[in-house]
Amino acid sequence: MLKSRIGQLLRTSKYRREFIQKELDISANTLSNWCTSRTYPTIDKAYKLAKLLDVKLDELYEEE
Repeated sequence: MLKSRIGQLLRTSKYRREFIQKELDISANTLSNWCTSRTYPTIDKAYKLAKLLDVKLDELYEEE
């Protein structure tokens, strides 16, 4: 099972959540769900998110 590290990465990011939401064209609820592993981003959104957060795609998650 994969556990999201997105919330942790967002806290240390130079970008605010609102900026990330606008760049990815997603709602605050969607971003919150990604942070809590309720849902997962599509591969294209995950790639863009990783690029914005300056991490590798596989760093968005950890094995649980």
